[in-house]
Amino acid sequence: MKSEKLAFEDFTVNIKILLSGLWTSVMFLYIYGDYFELYVPKKVEGLLSGSNLLDTPYKLLSATILLAVPSLMIFLSLLLKPKINRILNISVAGFLAIFTFMVGVSSISEWRIFYVMLAFLESTLTIIIVWKAWTWKKISLE
Repeated sequence: MKSEKLAFEDFTVNIKILLSGLWTSVMFLYIYGDYFELYVPKKVEGLLSGSNLLDTPYKLLSATILLAVPSLMIFLSLLLKPKINRILNISVAGFLAIFTFMVGVSSISEWRIFYVMLAFLESTLTIIIVWKAWTWKKISLE
């Protein structure tokens, strides 16, 4: 009797769902980084006293805008038409890949080594977003 070879069922994930999933992962890493940073010595005291990086309403608004964009990309990657979707994913992810890499490099210290690791992962995922959007398959309309 011949034995039957079996394989796990698989399918191709739609590019929009893939991009949305990647953005979701990036956002979780951002959240973990900000949360874990609360455990860094003197961080909470600085937050309570107002002596921290986001020490004015305008800096706080700027940070909010910066972090709102990738949050919105989770939904926009599903919603937008392919042409604008591709351009937006490439440009936003490209900017954030560079930005988070620079944050990681500037954060190198004993108590922020976790932040460096997260920045590396965030940069890697955003580079993958750029790559996936750049290589978005085209179909023939004929």
